[in-house]
Amino acid sequence: MFPTLTVRENLIATAANRAGRPQPWTQDRIYWLFPRLAERARQYAGTLSGGEPQMLAIGRALMTNPKLLILDEATEGLAPVVRGEIWRCIEALKAQGQSILLIDKNMRALKRLADYHYILEKGRTVWSGDAAALERDATTIQRYIGI
Repeated sequence: MFPTLTVRENLIATAANRAGRPQPWTQDRIYWLFPRLAERARQYAGTLSGGEPQMLAIGRALMTNPKLLILDEATEGLAPVVRGEIWRCIEALKAQGQSILLIDKNMRALKRLADYHYILEKGRTVWSGDAAALERDATTIQRYIGI
């Protein structure tokens, strides 16, 4: 994010609808997804705190109207309440049909949200399958993830 621009300006800076989507992401849609950003629209991004910078980062990414949204450890280091809020937003994005590649260690959330799972070790896929297969294969989870 650009710390010397406001939240609103940060969202505008990345806005693009290259794919010509009929319902592109707009500031209003981002503010609906992250109401806290609406409250901070005129605030400089560099002064955001808690999970607000992460919300803005996701909002900026959505403003590009991506075919695939890639989120790497989107809730890492955030307070539990904020993590929950971001997970709910990811769930809402999925419900709206947004394709998401989600990289995270939170197996509980991943099992709930993901349609398909991959476990990587040293850059190689060591396991792949749907949520039901992952649930059945407790040995794999224990071996690679330690849960």
